[in-house]
Amino acid sequence: MSEYQYYEFVAIDRPLTRTEMAELRSRSTRATITPTSFTNDYERGDLKADPADWMRRYFDAFVYTANWCSCQLALRLPHAVFKKAELKRFATKFALTVNDMGTHWVIDWSPNESENYDRFGEEDGRGWMGRLRPLRDELLRGDLRPLYLGWLAGVTAGEVGDNANEPEVPRGMAQLSAAQKALVEFLEIDPDLVAAVAASSPVIAESNADDNSDAWLASLPVNEMRAILKLLLESKSQQAERQLKSHYLAWRKENAQSTAPSASQRKVSELRTLSKEAEKHRLEYETKKRARQEADQRKKREAYLKTLVTDFEHAWNAIHPLAERGTAAACDDAKRAIADLADAYALASGKEEFDRELRRFMEAHAKCKALMRRLVEAELWQK
Repeated sequence: MSEYQYYEFVAIDRPLTRTEMAELRSRSTRATITPTSFTNDYERGDLKADPADWMRRYFDAFVYTANWCSCQLALRLPHAVFKKAELKRFATKFALTVNDMGTHWVIDWSPNESENYDRFGEEDGRGWMGRLRPLRDELLRGDLRPLYLGWLAGVTAGEVGDNANEPEVPRGMAQLSAAQKALVEFLEIDPDLVAAVAASSPVIAESNADDNSDAWLASLPVNEMRAILKLLLESKSQQAERQLKSHYLAWRKENAQSTAPSASQRKVSELRTLSKEAEKHRLEYETKKRARQEADQRKKREAYLKTLVTDFEHAWNAIHPLAERGTAAACDDAKRAIADLADAYALASGKEEFDRELRRFMEAHAKCKALMRRLVEAELWQK
C-alpha cells in the first residue's frame, strides 16, 4: 500500500486574507484553499510547511491522519481561556501537549501510533474535523473534559506511570458530548478506563446553567456590554462571542463553578484496577445482552418456520422460479429457502418427509448444477 497523509486546517476566529491565501498556495498547487480552510492529501511527498507554524499564524484547528496509524488534533485558544497551570496538570509527554504561542495556546492531541493497522486504511481522514471541531467551543466554555481525555490517552498509551496522580476529574465524564466521544475514538482511549473515571465524576446539572449566566449578566459592567455590542455592530460576531465567553469563563472560575469539587487524587495504578473491574462488568453485560438477542432471534425464526409449516406446498412452489432462473443470486436465494424448509420440516414432521420432497424438487431441476452444488455444500443434498 502506498503512503497516504491527510491535512486539514480551519480558521475560525477570523478569515484568511488574500495575502495569507497566496502564501498558502505557494506551498501547494493541489490543495483546496478557502478563506477559512486548507485541505490536502499526499500519496507522495509531504506538506511543505510546519503545521505548528501555520497554527501560530493562520489557523485555529488542525487534523492530520496517515495510513501508518498516526493521527493528530491541534486547537488554538486565546491565552485568556486558561492559565498555564490549569493546562499543565493534564499534559503528558506525547498524547497531550501545550505550546505557548504568545497570544494563544495550541493544545495538541497526538497519541502513539495505533496497533490497529487497518484504522486509516479504509478512510481518507475526511470527516474527523467536523466531528472534533466542536471541542474548541467546549474548551472556550471552560469544559475540561477534552483535556482530561487527552491525559487518559497518555495513560492508555503507557506514558503516565502507575505512581502518578490523576488530575482533578471534571464534571460530566459520564455525559460526554458527541465531539468528546469522537475524541475517545480518535485517540483510541481505553473505553473501560473512561467508564471507570465516569463512575466518580459528578453529573453536570444543566438546570443551573441559565441561573449562572443570569447572575453573571446582572454583574457585567456597562462598559463591557457596550464593547461587545459595538463588535456586533461592526460585524465582528465571532470576536464578540469569544470575548463574551472569555469573560463568562473568568467569572465562573472565580466562583468555582467550572469543575468538580476536589476529591482525593487517585494513583494511575488505582485507575487501572478500576478499569479492569469496568471491563469485567462490561463483558458480563455484553454476554447477557448477546444471550437475549440470540433468544429473541430464535423466537422470531421459530415463528417464521411455523408460517412455512402451515403450507409447505406454497413454500416449495415459491422456490421453483428461483431454480428455473439459474443465476447465482437466484440459486443463493433458493438454497436459503430450502434450508428454511429443512428446519420447518424438522419442527413439524421430520427429516424423512423433507428428503422426499427435496428429491421430488430436484428431479424437476436436475439441470441446475449451481443449485445442486450449493445444496451439497450446505449438506442438504447428496449427489
